[in-house]
Amino acid sequence: MKRKLLAIFGALAVALALLTPAFAQAKGKVYYMVPTLLDEFQTGSVSALEMFLKQVGYEMTTLNADNKTDLQQSQMNDVIALKPAAIVLAAVDFNALKPSIEKAMAAGIPVIEFDRQITSTPSAFTSVAGTIEIGYVAAGEVERLLKEKNGAVKGKVLQVLGDPGDPYTLDIQKGFEEKMAAFPDVTIITKPAMQWEASNAGTIVADQMLANPDIDLIFNHAAHLSVAAVASLESAGKKPGDVYMLSSNGAPVGLDLIRKGWMQVEVEQPLYAQAAAIAMFMDKIVAKEEIKPGEYDVLGLKSTVTMEEWGPNIKIPGAAITKDNIDNPAFWGNMQPPTDTVTSVE
Repeated sequence: MKRKLLAIFGALAVALALLTPAFAQAKGKVYYMVPTLLDEFQTGSVSALEMFLKQVGYEMTTLNADNKTDLQQSQMNDVIALKPAAIVLAAVDFNALKPSIEKAMAAGIPVIEFDRQITSTPSAFTSVAGTIEIGYVAAGEVERLLKEKNGAVKGKVLQVLGDPGDPYTLDIQKGFEEKMAAFPDVTIITKPAMQWEASNAGTIVADQMLANPDIDLIFNHAAHLSVAAVASLESAGKKPGDVYMLSSNGAPVGLDLIRKGWMQVEVEQPLYAQAAAIAMFMDKIVAKEEIKPGEYDVLGLKSTVTMEEWGPNIKIPGAAITKDNIDNPAFWGNMQPPTDTVTSVE
């Protein structure tokens, strides 16, 4: 009997020894507060964050707010009580979530802003696309397309924003209109698709095609809005290429519309790199160590960390996708996650 017990204890000791590295890598749980799962960027962000955080030793749980501010506020309160290693937040409403961020930070729980920058209160880290720069790239593409269509940079552009409570869309608008101000012969009509609802974008396009049938180009601030825009164009009797179109997030549906000829350009939002950046800095964020400003390589993209009033902020560049480079697997819309392994920043 004694020998049997010794054998059992010996086997348990071996098993525990084998499991120890796995337990040593489990650095804690991170909660990702996703605003919605209605579009491919948001669903893609869940899998990307989970993959990269796992590579650096963190477990992730996702809570979906279904685009409801009060629900996300309630979820934040619940998660704060659980005292996780960190919270990754993509806010439904960047003003309404300010008290929740402050409550978490006061409790010693680092809050990381993902994709939707919040500047009204300090966070532990912010990872965003270069949204103003996306606006610049979009303006350059509109300049090129109007020249192609009208022989000069002139015509009428319908700009369909996302929700006006989201700084992502406001920054793109800022960058786009700043560059387009150089072209006085271009008229820009701007309308917001509230709550980023595709149906709202479809209604805007349908109404504007009646009010302004001479619209040359539609600039939607997300690819899923372009799907609804195409449906409205088809209902108006338009064919691919009659009205030029571009979007600004690089989702699979956007790439599909380029391949079908309905859309000419997607300005990609670098989803994979935005998620990888959080994983790269997570150890320092959790340990509350200094994050040094400067240039960092994130999945091959030259990215910049700056120290802002709201904390360390990494900005990652995007790129224009056209029919000429659409099959590049680096674009997240092709749904080929990178094989690069992320390591923590020393």
